[in-house]
Amino acid sequence: MRRLIFDAEHEEFRSSVRRFFQKEIAPHGARWRAQGIVDRWAFTKAGEQGYLLMWAPEEYGGSALTDFRYEQIVYEENIRHGESGFYIQLHSGLVAPYIGKLGTAEQKAAWLPACASGQKILAIAMTEPGSGSDLAGLRTTAEDRGDHWLLNGSKTYISNGQLADLVIVAARSVPDQRYGIGLFVVEADMPGFRRGQRLQKMGLHAQDTSELFFDDVRVPKSHVLGDPTQGFGYLAQFLSGERLIAAIDAVALADTAFDLTLEFVQQRRAFGRPMGTFQHNRFVMGELRANIDAIQTFVDQLVLEYNQGRLTAELAAEAKLVATELAGRVVDACVQLHGGAGYMDEYRISRLYTDARVMRIFAGTSEIMKEIIGRSLGLDERKLK
Repeated sequence: MRRLIFDAEHEEFRSSVRRFFQKEIAPHGARWRAQGIVDRWAFTKAGEQGYLLMWAPEEYGGSALTDFRYEQIVYEENIRHGESGFYIQLHSGLVAPYIGKLGTAEQKAAWLPACASGQKILAIAMTEPGSGSDLAGLRTTAEDRGDHWLLNGSKTYISNGQLADLVIVAARSVPDQRYGIGLFVVEADMPGFRRGQRLQKMGLHAQDTSELFFDDVRVPKSHVLGDPTQGFGYLAQFLSGERLIAAIDAVALADTAFDLTLEFVQQRRAFGRPMGTFQHNRFVMGELRANIDAIQTFVDQLVLEYNQGRLTAELAAEAKLVATELAGRVVDACVQLHGGAGYMDEYRISRLYTDARVMRIFAGTSEIMKEIIGRSLGLDERKLK
C-alpha cells in the first residue's frame, strides 16, 4: 500500500538511511547477538551520518528536523534492514527529548552535542523490581541535601544499561506524596553508581539490558531535569511519544515478517506446488496484509498528529495496543507458515518472533493500555460512584 504521509524528500532520505543500515549495521548483527551488546561505534557511525537527535537545534549537534517523519523512517529502516537490538530509537527518540525539552541551556550544551555525535549513549531508568508499570510505586529515593541530591535504590530491565554514559533516573523526591517524583541525570563515573550483569532475554539479543544500582550517589543540583517534584507529570507527557515509537517499531516488524514469509511461501513447495497457492495460506496472508495496512495507516496518521502537538495519551495507548498485538499475531502466523524452518534461528522469522514478544510489555503492557483507553471513555469507577 502506498503511504500518503511521505513526500519525495522523505523517500530520498529513506533510501540513504536504508543503505546505511544495510552496509554499516546489518553485517554485524550476528556478532552483536552472540556477544549480547552492540559495539559503541554503531552509535558514533549513526551520529556521523546525522541520524541521531535529528530534532535537536544545530547548536546542540542536531539538524533541527522537527518533522517526526524523519525519525520514523530511521526507526523503520533499522527494523527492516539493520538490527532490532541496536536501540537507536531509545537513545534519540525516547531519552534525549527529556533533556531537549526539560533541560536548561547549560544542560543542553553540556550533554546534547555528545549525544548527537554518539559519543555519549543514553538510557532511562524507570522500572523497578516489583513495581512494573506502576510508576507511582517507585521506591528509589532522592533526598535533598542542600547542594546535591542523595540517590538510593535500584532499577531493572534498563535498556542500554551496560552502554549508557548518562542515565535519567526517576526517583521519589517527596516521601509523603505518591506522585512526588523527580528526574535526575546520573553520569556513569559518579561514585555509588554501578551496573549489574547484563540480563539474559528471550529476544533482542543484541540489545543490552541491565539492573542498575544507586548507593548514596551524590547528584548535583545541576543534574536535575525540570522541577524535582514534577517528574511523574513529565514521565506521563513523554510516554505518549515512547508509545508511538513502540507502535512504529511494531508495524515495521510485522511488515518485515510478512515480506519474509511471502517470499518463503512463494518459493517453498509442498505436494508439488508452491505453499502460497494453498487456499488456507492465501487466506492467512491476505488477512495479515489487510491488518498491517490498516494499522499502518492509523499509526501514520498519529505521526502527523504528533507533529502538530495533538497526540493524546489515549491515542498513543491505542496505537501501542493495536500495533504490538498485531506484531504478535503476524509473527506467530508467519512462523507457522515457515513450518520447521520457522523454529530455526538461521531463519530471521524465528528471531523476529522472539524480538516481538516484549513489545506487548515495554512502555506499558497491553493491559495498561486498555486501562488508559477505558478510563478515557469515562469508565472510571472513581467518577461513576
